[in-house]
Amino acid sequence: MRIVHVSDCYAPRTGGIETQVRDLARAQVRAGHDVHVLTATLGPAGERGGAVTDDEGVTVHRLGARLPFDLPVNPAAVPEMRRLLTAHAPDVVHVHAGVVSPFAYDGARVALDAGVPTAITWHCMLDGAVPALRALAARTRWRRAPVALSAVSAAAAERVAQVFGSEVHVIPNGMDVARWAPDAEPGSGPLRAVATMRLAPRKRGPALVAVLEDVMTQLEPGSLVVDVFGDGPVRERMARSVHRRGLDGVVTLRGGVPRETLRDAYRGAHVFLAPAVLEAFGIAALEARSAGLVVVAHRGTGVAEFVTDGQDGLLVDDDAGMARALVRLVRDPGLLARLQGAARASRPPFTWDLVLDRALVEYARARTLVDR
Repeated sequence: MRIVHVSDCYAPRTGGIETQVRDLARAQVRAGHDVHVLTATLGPAGERGGAVTDDEGVTVHRLGARLPFDLPVNPAAVPEMRRLLTAHAPDVVHVHAGVVSPFAYDGARVALDAGVPTAITWHCMLDGAVPALRALAARTRWRRAPVALSAVSAAAAERVAQVFGSEVHVIPNGMDVARWAPDAEPGSGPLRAVATMRLAPRKRGPALVAVLEDVMTQLEPGSLVVDVFGDGPVRERMARSVHRRGLDGVVTLRGGVPRETLRDAYRGAHVFLAPAVLEAFGIAALEARSAGLVVVAHRGTGVAEFVTDGQDGLLVDDDAGMARALVRLVRDPGLLARLQGAARASRPPFTWDLVLDRALVEYARARTLVDR
């Protein structure tokens, strides 16, 4: 099958959509498919304007333009999208969308105009945008468009269904679950917690620092250490907050690191903290869960796809609840051991075999919708 993915963002940018689109495309190549990616993200050496690069068998068409901050936007790319779809005649176009994804939405329109079966997957939570998007969909052709709609979790799919009033399936994020499986017991000493995220406002890194200040007002010094992995625009703000709140001996900002480094860090950790409240799935939390860590996250997010409250992790209602949960895990070694045991004993089901099967189902649904 010839598959064309359309995504504003792709490697070398880092983030949830970028990682998943790249990993899915590579997995499809390994499964024998002919896979192309159309993206507005510049290449590692600044490739743009239609440059074609190879990414482990994935043919990447770099349709971006030179813009400030290398923004993955190019409204002038539509003619080239049309040309590429005509030239490559894909069996399906798989569009990957966020709340604001102008390049992806252009790709969806081009594919529909060309009569190509089209699937759209949302990688975001549409909270706050549902009323406006619903009104826009009602005034345009999108509510009647023959598109297979999906999202990366049931929580995200619920919001998409509210916008379009249509059936929305789930194509979850995937990973090599076995590669992250724990191979050593966590160390003794203070409880070691980790958080991995892009340090951007949406991920709520500064809120996590406030949670940890709350926690340390209830615990003895030296009972908790927290490593935060990731980089982004709020890193300096977080660093100042850590110092101002007297958490220098508790919280260390490690910066962005390769996945292999994360695997090593997770081997010695007990708990993973996920402070985001608009988490459509949470690939970093899934990696931590697969590594046997106890995940503490907000209820109502995509993390609930692979964490069961009170069984292998803890789901909380708000930041105060996250602080209470962390205090409980420090004070109650029996609870920590029980949750750890369950997390280490069962692997999440989100393997690439599952994700590839779900994607193929959506592609077949897209073809059926076009043929009606």
